[in-house]
Amino acid sequence: MNTLIRYSNPSATLSNILDSFFDLNAMDTFFTAGNWPKVDITESDDGYTIKADLPGMDKSDVSIVVDNGVLRIEGERKNETSGEENLFSHYECITGKFSRSFSLPEEIESEHIEAKMANGVLTVALRKTEKAKPKVITVRVE
Repeated sequence: MNTLIRYSNPSATLSNILDSFFDLNAMDTFFTAGNWPKVDITESDDGYTIKADLPGMDKSDVSIVVDNGVLRIEGERKNETSGEENLFSHYECITGKFSRSFSLPEEIESEHIEAKMANGVLTVALRKTEKAKPKVITVRVE
């Protein structure tokens, strides 16, 4: 007989204990900071698209570096409140420097990577080489 066992996330359990005791969410920020910004990656016949959520950030706060087949999105979200008059009563937004790296497939033309930023979303377009694109072959009936 198969038994379904509910998965228990230890960091979520610890976070819930801290939330109830201190009324803050410090552990969630700690555990998610390494995967920030969150991204969606899609593939089409022509290439790949990476969309990164960067709410509240300007394009001048973000850079994209391609080196040895690795694309790296780097930037810094500055803490806009400083000084003792602006103490947090609840803190969830991640601030500081970030970096996300992605290994590029060989079929990507690294010299034709394009990026744009609109409404807090960074969109990086990675074009495939002509050789890597699918070919359509018409079958003749005789």
